[in-house]
Amino acid sequence: MPVVRDNATALYRQIADRLRDEIAARLFEPSGRLPTESEIGTRFGVSRVTVRLALDRLEADGLIERRKGKGTFTAGKRVQHPLDRLRSFHESLRLQGLDATMRPISARIVATPPDLREDFGPHCLEVCRLHLVDGEPVALGRSLLPPALEPVDWQAAGHKPIYGILQDIVGKPVGGADIEVKAAAADAEVAAALGLPAGAPVLVMDRRSVFVGGGCADRSVFHIRSERYSFILSHRWEG
Repeated sequence: MPVVRDNATALYRQIADRLRDEIAARLFEPSGRLPTESEIGTRFGVSRVTVRLALDRLEADGLIERRKGKGTFTAGKRVQHPLDRLRSFHESLRLQGLDATMRPISARIVATPPDLREDFGPHCLEVCRLHLVDGEPVALGRSLLPPALEPVDWQAAGHKPIYGILQDIVGKPVGGADIEVKAAAADAEVAAALGLPAGAPVLVMDRRSVFVGGGCADRSVFHIRSERYSFILSHRWEG
C-alpha cells in the first residue's frame, strides 16, 4: 500500500509506521536485515532524505540498529541454535536461511588432552575457525579432531561443516553429542576475534561428539557473542 501524500502525517512518519508494523510481524526474519535505503525509497517513491528520517525515528525508538558497512537490522536480532537436534554449528546457522560463512584461523597438530588419548592417540588436530553471519563475527570455534584429518585443506574446505568432513575422512557418521553451555568473560584472543572488548560476556558451548557405534568424533568449544545468539530447547509432553 503506497503512502498518502496529502495526509497530514508526514511521509517519513507513515513509512516509519509501516516498517514498524512489518518488524512486529517478523517480515524481516530470519536475518533481521531491512532493505537498503535505496530499496525503501523506490518502494515508497520518496527521497533518501525521507527514508533516513523514517529510519532515524525507528532507531530512536530502539527498533533498529545500523551497522556500518553491513546495513540496517532489527534491534536485538538473535540467531537461534536448537539443542534438541544434532547439527554442526555452521549447519545450524545455514538452515535458518542466514548468510553464514566460516573463516579458517589455524590448523595444527597438538598434544592430545588426557581424556581424549584413548580415542585420538598422543596427538590430535586442533582447528580454529571464525563463524560469521552477514560478514559479522558471531562465534570463534576451536575443535580437537582425529589426526586422520591433518591432510585436510581447511581453506579449500570452505563452508563444509566438520561433521561432513569427519564422515568423508573417517568413514563414519556422527551419531550424538553432549553439550554444555555456560557464560564466561572473553579473554584477549577471543575478544579480538569477535570484535569485543576484553572481558566482555560471551556464551561458551562445549561439545563432545561421538560416532555411531562409539568413539569420540570431536571436542569443540565455541565462544559466542551473547547479544547475537540464543540456545533453544524444545520439549513435548508425552502422556
